[in-house]
Amino acid sequence: MNDSELRSLLSDLSLEEKIGQLTQLPGYFQDAGTITGPAGDMGLTQDDLRLAGSYLSIIGAEKLKKMQTEFMAQHPHHIPLLFMADIINGYRTVFPIPLAQACTFNPELIEESAATAAREAAASGIHVTFSPMADLVRDARWGRVMESAGEDPFLSGQVAAAMVRGYQGSDLNEHGRIASCLKHFAGYGAPEGGRDYNTVELSERTLREDYLPAYQAAVDAGCALVMTSFNTLNRIPSAANEWLLREVLRREMGFDGMIISDWNALQELLAHGIAQDQPEAAFLALRAGVDMDMVSPVYARNLRELVEQGKVPMQWIDESVWRVLTLKNRLGLFEHPFRDADEAAEKTLLLAEENRRMARRCAEQSFVLLRNEENLLPLSGGEAVFIGPYADNALLNGAWSIFADDLDTVSLKAALQRRPQTRNVSVIRGCTLSDPEHPVIGFQHPLPPEDLDAEAALAEAVQAAKAAEKVVLCLGEHRECSGEAASRGDLSLPRCQLRLLDAVAAVNPRIIVVLFTGRPLDIRPLSEKAGSILLCWLPGTEGGEAVLNTLLGENNPGGKLSMSFPYCTGQAPVHYNHLNTGRPWKLGILDGRFGSKYQDIPNDPLYPFGYGLSYTTFACSPVTLSSSCMTRSSSIHASVSVTNTGRRAGTETLQLYIRDLSGSVARPVRELKGFRRIFLAPGESRTVTFTITEEMLRFYTLSMDYASECGDFDVFIGSDSRTDNGARFTLTE
Repeated sequence: MNDSELRSLLSDLSLEEKIGQLTQLPGYFQDAGTITGPAGDMGLTQDDLRLAGSYLSIIGAEKLKKMQTEFMAQHPHHIPLLFMADIINGYRTVFPIPLAQACTFNPELIEESAATAAREAAASGIHVTFSPMADLVRDARWGRVMESAGEDPFLSGQVAAAMVRGYQGSDLNEHGRIASCLKHFAGYGAPEGGRDYNTVELSERTLREDYLPAYQAAVDAGCALVMTSFNTLNRIPSAANEWLLREVLRREMGFDGMIISDWNALQELLAHGIAQDQPEAAFLALRAGVDMDMVSPVYARNLRELVEQGKVPMQWIDESVWRVLTLKNRLGLFEHPFRDADEAAEKTLLLAEENRRMARRCAEQSFVLLRNEENLLPLSGGEAVFIGPYADNALLNGAWSIFADDLDTVSLKAALQRRPQTRNVSVIRGCTLSDPEHPVIGFQHPLPPEDLDAEAALAEAVQAAKAAEKVVLCLGEHRECSGEAASRGDLSLPRCQLRLLDAVAAVNPRIIVVLFTGRPLDIRPLSEKAGSILLCWLPGTEGGEAVLNTLLGENNPGGKLSMSFPYCTGQAPVHYNHLNTGRPWKLGILDGRFGSKYQDIPNDPLYPFGYGLSYTTFACSPVTLSSSCMTRSSSIHASVSVTNTGRRAGTETLQLYIRDLSGSVARPVRELKGFRRIFLAPGESRTVTFTITEEMLRFYTLSMDYASECGDFDVFIGSDSRTDNGARFTLTE
């Protein structure tokens, strides 16, 4: 439709039809022949169900085409439904969790991965994905860190923009594309105590400088929707925060698409204590600018009366309905209500070999080699025994991989059995994945206890470890221990796994740990007892193949940490780009009681942001600058020469950090401003040059202007956020 036709449709809709367009219902409602059960409990009528604008979490081309046909036939104006779902890190072919994808420092690869996920989802009838999550996260206790890109604003923005481009392409109506819903606006990744859904307390300067940039990058990339966050900000829940949604998101950031609440968030305005009843919640949310109510009865049951009472202007209703209709029109649903839903395409596309190859490639690039003493890795073949609960385990997809089938996932044991040189390698469970006294809570219910004779399994593992040249210990947290509502107060590995580690280390010190996790953990025991640690996160469908390729040296790990691994839980939140304080402390500097430090643990994380080793080694020359002075209209080139000093080809990621030495407000000790991945053969050298512009030096000044201030700056270029390889320049007028 053109705009004129769309405006004509809008003006012809009844109030009930308009309110229906602002309502999203869960998929389990669509099978109900009557309005008993959950729909009845919500107070919804049959008209509410048949006039709804969107349903979520229903999949399958045949099913969605049938549903679309039936709904359009009975709708007074035959308006098609929007089908939305959580396609977080893949649909049926699952990629590494987003936190792991960020470790690739490869936006192009992340974009390709999102495009692959979009093609699969589109063939199954999905129109919108609730991704990317651009929430900045610095506290590993928060379970949803697995959906984020970690602790850095710049990297988070690069990842978010890449995902939007991958899902949407250059035209939403293009075949195989789906609309991208940015979430969760705003500040959701900073809950007090790391506890999900909790209060967020951020100064406006911190919000703008650290948390908004990644959202802005996704908006600039063209995301079609934005989802509100559950948390309060400035003590106002986001779904009722008019300043946040209308002033900041729409006016300042330039977002003109559709805003949707998170699940039941409008009903939760009552629990927050800012709405005394549903009518007030509906008024506050619509005034704030929430266009669609996800899975609550607040809009459906209350907007009509509010309009008739004159409390809600029809203009508010029309503005929101227009945005919903505009999105449907951009997707081409009025002309092609089934879009790309195609049963034959589903059979061809889902889990296609090329998709699996992409998932494997993404997983391999996401792995981070944290430790490799005595070059225990790579393995040469069958010299190791594989022990641990992840040695033969297909639970390698993230908690939000809700449409995947674990039967399609390649476990490490399955990968071992596919190769002649490893087919006869021993694979021993050793212990359960979780402590029996702490049942894992799934999305709905506690998971059944694992069936294992703990003492017999431990004894078998110890006996095998004694006889082996090396031991590959496959450890980690259960995938349901991260994700939504999976906050943790202790980031340690399960006690049963630590017991296995101790028992194996007592008989064989040549230990290689393969670590599977959805978040940074306290892994001091691993660093103390294992010679090598390969961090594999939750790697997805091709996880087992990707891990084995890396253990055997067919893939040289080059991932870099997108989030620091804390020394212990007590450090959380911890991040590299902190402020310096008035009493900064480093070992040997201000050594004594009155520095900003802990008495019992170090300040620094165990493994910092940007860190990651390789099977080869690299040397970086001192930083050279094209000039020591820069004006606001000029730029400076910062260069280093990088050499592969080892015996294997490998990838190094050079990272550019800048520190503003003096500002009108305190500035971080350093900030990532660029990165470059380079592949080098043994002995090969290459010069890498970064361009520094005045825009990279801007921040929110004392007067809250986003501007740079003249003065001295340090620039660092190296392999992680701790690098001291730097030079100094001055910004002048």
